[in-house]
Amino acid sequence: MFDAKSLLDQFMGGQNQGGPNQQGFGGGRGPFGQSGGGDLLQQAGNMLGGFGGGALTGGLAGLLLGSKGGRKLAGNALTYGGMAVAGALAYRAYQNYKAGKQASPTAAAETPLLPPPANTPFNPVQEADQQSLARNLLRAMIAAAKADGHIDAAEQANIFAQMDKMNVGAEDKVFVMDELRAPLDVDAVARCARTPEEAAELYTVSLLAIDVDNPSERAYLALLAARLRLDDKLVAHLHATVEGAMEPVKQTVA
Repeated sequence: MFDAKSLLDQFMGGQNQGGPNQQGFGGGRGPFGQSGGGDLLQQAGNMLGGFGGGALTGGLAGLLLGSKGGRKLAGNALTYGGMAVAGALAYRAYQNYKAGKQASPTAAAETPLLPPPANTPFNPVQEADQQSLARNLLRAMIAAAKADGHIDAAEQANIFAQMDKMNVGAEDKVFVMDELRAPLDVDAVARCARTPEEAAELYTVSLLAIDVDNPSERAYLALLAARLRLDDKLVAHLHATVEGAMEPVKQTVA
C-alpha cells in the first residue's frame, strides 16, 4: 500500500528518525476548498540523502534535484522527519508573519525550530489527513524539481533505474514515476491547498527543492506564490525561515 508519509520521510527524513513529534503534520479543491519512515537513507548505502540527512544530494532527493546540492538543514531541524520539518518551517514563518515581525534569516537561524500544535493544518492528527498532506507535499516537491527543465526523458530513465536499486515499494515507484512524467502544472499544485496554512507548507517544500539563483525556478516560485494566494510578506518570511535553517555544504577536496 502506498504510504505517502513514509515516502516523504525518505525524501526529507531527519537524521534522528525517532525525534520529537514524529507524527505527520491534508488534497482537495483549493485554494482553499473543503474537498479535496522508512529509513531509505541507511538502506541506500549510507549515502547522503534527503534534506535532513545532510546535503540535498543522494537518495531520492538527490536523484530529483540533480546539482542543487549546495545546502543542508542545520541545527535542530535535523532531528525532525519529513512531515515534521516541513510543518515546523512553515509554522514558524506563518506565526512570525501573523505577529508582524520582520523577515530575517539571521533571527530564524538563532531560534530553534518548534513543532506546530497538534490538530492544526500544519500538524493534522488523523492518519487520512496526514497521508493526504504528505501526498500533496510530495507532488509540490517533485513539481518544483522539474521547474528548471533538467528532468527530461533521459534523466527520468536514470532516476527510475536508480530507484530500482533502492528499497522503495512498487506503489511508491509508480507514484514518483507518474508525477515525474506528468506535465509541469503549477495550478495542479496550488489546487492541493485547502487552507492558507497548507498553502504556506506547499510553498515551503517547493522552496527547499529549488535553486533560488536559477531564473526559471525563481519564476516558478513567483507563479506558485500567486496561485496559492500567498501575501508577499508571508513569502518573505517563508524564504527567511528556510534560509535560516540551512547552511552550505562543506566541499571536500580529493
